[in-house]
Amino acid sequence: MKNLFKIENCEDIIIRINNLKEDSQPLWGKMNVAQMLAHCNVTYDMVYENMYPKPGFLVRLLLKSFVKSKVVSEQPYEKNGPTAPAFKVDVKQDFDKERRKLIEYIIKTQDLGPNEFEGKESLSFGKLTANEWNNMFSKHLDHHLNQFGV
Repeated sequence: MKNLFKIENCEDIIIRINNLKEDSQPLWGKMNVAQMLAHCNVTYDMVYENMYPKPGFLVRLLLKSFVKSKVVSEQPYEKNGPTAPAFKVDVKQDFDKERRKLIEYIIKTQDLGPNEFEGKESLSFGKLTANEWNNMFSKHLDHHLNQFGV
């Protein structure tokens, strides 16, 4: 698992993102490339923007019990796996805008560093370690960049 708190690993991810083209085709899945970028931005939107409501107690309990370990572990995601409703992007997106936004989020996260994320609360999973945050960011980006062959 690449550590996205290290600048060299962020640079590698950004190179991969910049290798995407507006007409890049997925190797699997239903999203086009602009939708995928918007989908990847949701994770960061949940960290940096106040645009998603915190799930209720019961939903959080279920997410922490059954989903958290799959999301924050180093185990790669399966192709065509399920996604939470907030992450579903099925409307047209602006490729350049979403790409720029994602790169800015990656740089911001790296600049803030692991100390900012140690014990930081996730909307869905409660407090996470910096390593769990990194795994979530890194694994998700790698999965979708592989989906588009970069």
